[in-house]
Amino acid sequence: MRIIPAIDILGGKCVRLSKGDFSTSRIYNEDPLEAAREFEDNGMKFLHLVDLDGAKNKAVVNHRILEKIAAGTRLVIDFGGGIRTNNDLRIVFESGASQVTAGSIALSTPSLVEEWIDIYGSERIILGADSKDGKIVYEGWAKGSEENCVEWIADFYKRGIRYAIATDVDKDGMLKGPATDLYKTILSGIKINLIASGGITTVDDVIEMAGIGCEGAIIGKAIYEGNIKLRELRDLC
Repeated sequence: MRIIPAIDILGGKCVRLSKGDFSTSRIYNEDPLEAAREFEDNGMKFLHLVDLDGAKNKAVVNHRILEKIAAGTRLVIDFGGGIRTNNDLRIVFESGASQVTAGSIALSTPSLVEEWIDIYGSERIILGADSKDGKIVYEGWAKGSEENCVEWIADFYKRGIRYAIATDVDKDGMLKGPATDLYKTILSGIKINLIASGGITTVDDVIEMAGIGCEGAIIGKAIYEGNIKLRELRDLC
């Protein structure tokens, strides 16, 4: 299983939120490149990079930071936040991302995401399946929908998606454990490369995600708060 530390960028700084609430923003590092290099120095190979400014503005904002991290490390980066247009996607790939996450745009314009899969390949487009109480949320988690999370992922699997990041908003940043039951339900019916995100708090949580069949696990606040040490993750890589 891929272990994927996370960097969320807001105002050019490395921050974490709780339940996606911008008012809970806490700065953990003034320099995202420095944070990325620390991950790499501790044996990490992957990075989940989120443009929170982009999510708020509905357009990619922090591609220059992506560019610096891609040039300054060997980390394999997946990037999300604010990707709405062909031009956004082009900028992100040209700035060094290996994969991109399509969230809100997948809900509003699924045909465009299908087009991206056709052009760039299913290995490069990740479905961002963010949910609350089992229903998909979007626009930086500010808006709700009636789309059932599991059914929505299954529909996109039929459209060609092969990677999905599933995040239970109520788990994100709370350090109370991941949405294990949700992930089990998804994996019981869909042969997708599922990436667990939100709530992972301990090394045992990471091991559990591997055990249920997740392809990857995104870890953010647990690292920054010291619940999980990078040396512990290095032993699992």
